[in-house]
Amino acid sequence: MDYFPLFMSINERQCLVVGGGEVATRKIALLRRAGAKVHVLAPDLTGSLKDLAEQGDITHDASTFDSVNVSDYALVIAATDDAAVNKKVSEVAQAVNIPVNVVDNPDLCSFIVPSIIDRSPVQVAVSTGGASPVLARTLRTRLETLIPSAYGQLGKLLEANRTAVKAAYDNVDQRRRFWENILAGPIVEMVLAGQHDRAQAEIDKAIQSRSDGSSDTGEVYLVGAGPGDPDLLTFRALRLMQQSDVIVHDRLVSQPILDMARKDADFIYVGKERDKHTLQQEDINHLLVRLAREGKRVCRLKGGDPFVFGRGGEEIDTLTQEGIPFQVVPAITAALGVASYAGIPLTHRDYAHSVLFTTGHLKDGTMNLNWSGLVQPRQTIVFYMGLHGVDIICKEMIAHGMPTTMPIALVQKATLPDQKVITGTLETMPQIIRETEIHPPTLIIVGEVVKLHEKLNWFQTEK
Repeated sequence: MDYFPLFMSINERQCLVVGGGEVATRKIALLRRAGAKVHVLAPDLTGSLKDLAEQGDITHDASTFDSVNVSDYALVIAATDDAAVNKKVSEVAQAVNIPVNVVDNPDLCSFIVPSIIDRSPVQVAVSTGGASPVLARTLRTRLETLIPSAYGQLGKLLEANRTAVKAAYDNVDQRRRFWENILAGPIVEMVLAGQHDRAQAEIDKAIQSRSDGSSDTGEVYLVGAGPGDPDLLTFRALRLMQQSDVIVHDRLVSQPILDMARKDADFIYVGKERDKHTLQQEDINHLLVRLAREGKRVCRLKGGDPFVFGRGGEEIDTLTQEGIPFQVVPAITAALGVASYAGIPLTHRDYAHSVLFTTGHLKDGTMNLNWSGLVQPRQTIVFYMGLHGVDIICKEMIAHGMPTTMPIALVQKATLPDQKVITGTLETMPQIIRETEIHPPTLIIVGEVVKLHEKLNWFQTEK
């Protein structure tokens, strides 16, 4: 993070702008919107600034910047067309630790003026650290379409009720949950529709109907994190991740996805590797129950989809038995993400009419699979968790009638920048694996569709 994002109050405070041209005019308009008392230092002013000075809305000094004492100002902005003057302003201000911005020169700035979406009291600031103001404006424009202007009214409504909610709930977690429930419910739509009185009545009703203070049972969200790329998360998954008190995650959840969860949540790692389990599955099940009974909202974040070799069924079975409320959020399962990003269609009219997902090892650790069922014509087979059994997979499929020339692909860390795809045949792959460094998470695809990888490989990975 190159800059620390900060919202600063300058209401009724003195701010200095050096320069009186069009650029200075824009900066002065922003400062005045924030309630600042603006003093302008410039030999000449634009017409609009002259009007403001004559009306007493700003003060003006027509002298040049020399040894001005900037200590009395909350911040300083240099907006002249003279590089030497701008540099002098920066040096003088930084020497006495006064925040200074030099327009279009990030190297001389101690703060950056971002692109702003103003829905006061709601404000969103976008900055590229001066690297590309145009990109910042582009992002702001896109965000403008996602944040209705009525969000300002919503912010004011919530602010007006903070004292009443604080009086009703003496626990910070309870207050946070109250507001999250409000924002996830119909009251937001009432405000957006201009029904402010009705929205206030609903908030009053919610406050009055609060619980007697006993500890409520929380909830478990069984959330699929997808194959790895955070852009492939569902909107619902992201929303629940950001309102959860605890994130219980496995090793297949990528760090960029964990970074999108609520920053002050507790993170509990329960990853399982071959012959190395942080927690046994039964312990994970009971952990979810315990956390929910403590009143926590628990996000059980699982790589891929919770119901495709993710043991989600076992976990909600326990939750059901213990009377714990839960939700399940499906995701792009690993097989679909792997196939798409490796350029390997799982079905294709010329190669495969069906696809079968199977696990590379069973609950007891064996690979006693239904090999005859796997070896069928015009069928694609995807093996989850089969990396350590590649030799057995290739040997058994050949033994049950699959051609030795059948294509096979191993895809490591699919959808991520360091994705790796290794292709071969059932006959050659065991030797390829012995000569190649490859690690979990890796999925295996067997079938004629693997031939399409070279032609359809669209995803550009890091070199």
